[in-house]
Amino acid sequence: MTMTLNPQFVTDKKGKKTAVQLSLKEYEYLIEELELKEDIAVYEKVKADYKDKGEADWEVVKNKLDKKHRIKI
Repeated sequence: MTMTLNPQFVTDKKGKKTAVQLSLKEYEYLIEELELKEDIAVYEKVKADYKDKGEADWEVVKNKLDKKHRIKI
């Protein structure tokens, strides 16, 4: 899912941007996207680690992700 963001900027007296304001919906969308990207990165790393070791048992990978990174699959 994609979302168009509509940030509003807070500026100081000189017009310099000092902060950004997003709707709660936009903020939650960004957090979800970041968490998803982080989960994918962890999955790819664990998958590569096991591939390098010649291990490809999905249950082992799944348990490792769950215990080490608290990712439920």
